[in-house]
Amino acid sequence: MGIRVFSFLVALLLLASPVIQKADVDAIEVVERDDLGIVGDDTQVFGDGTLSAASGIDTTCVFPKNAAKLVSAGEVTEILVGMHNEGELTLNVIAMHGSLHLPYDHNMLVQNLTMQEFFNASVPFAAQATFPYNFAVSKFLQPGLFDLVGTIVYEIDQQRYQSVFYNGTIEVVEAGNFLSIESVFLVTLGAALIGLFGLWAYGELQRFSKKTKSVPKVEVGTRATDADMDEWLQGTAYAQSLSNKSKKKK
Repeated sequence: MGIRVFSFLVALLLLASPVIQKADVDAIEVVERDDLGIVGDDTQVFGDGTLSAASGIDTTCVFPKNAAKLVSAGEVTEILVGMHNEGELTLNVIAMHGSLHLPYDHNMLVQNLTMQEFFNASVPFAAQATFPYNFAVSKFLQPGLFDLVGTIVYEIDQQRYQSVFYNGTIEVVEAGNFLSIESVFLVTLGAALIGLFGLWAYGELQRFSKKTKSVPKVEVGTRATDADMDEWLQGTAYAQSLSNKSKKKK
């Protein structure tokens, strides 16, 4: 089990690194399947849902330079699909295809995506390889969150199998629109927090102003101080001179 986990991590590192192991592919045929919810009669569907994954085959994928998994409507998006063959026989890659579904109900098919057929694309046993999958959602698709299901179909000893290399959420945005729903939410949340802080600061300032205005002025009287001074000077020469001056005025 530890060896399989280590091998899977090595495959993921190879996908993310600039040096990617290329599969032995002579030709790739791209079949467009951009009808919303419709598969054409002339389109061969290799993986009809009845095929299962072969044992010893691990798949992974990355969105190059697109960690947010943003897909512009009408424009091509690339996924790098990695396969690690831990079996005992060479596998031949037949095709890759994808489909778009509503996130809350996978039975609701939104769009069948591009099918890529491969010729002479093989992965020897105890080896790994990377295949590009390019797809484009309809330019008329409304922006929002959708679930993408990507499947790779392959053959081992004339027996066909399929593995799901991606089953998760992507966000479809308008072409040229760099603002995602998450970005809009964060900007709105930040503006709301700034507004609440401003209201709190304004309320505190108003309360402080009211307290300052309501403080009564304290008058310091001089009568008690004069009486204490007279008592302290009583019997001194200064007190007698003051008394003589008051008598002369009378």
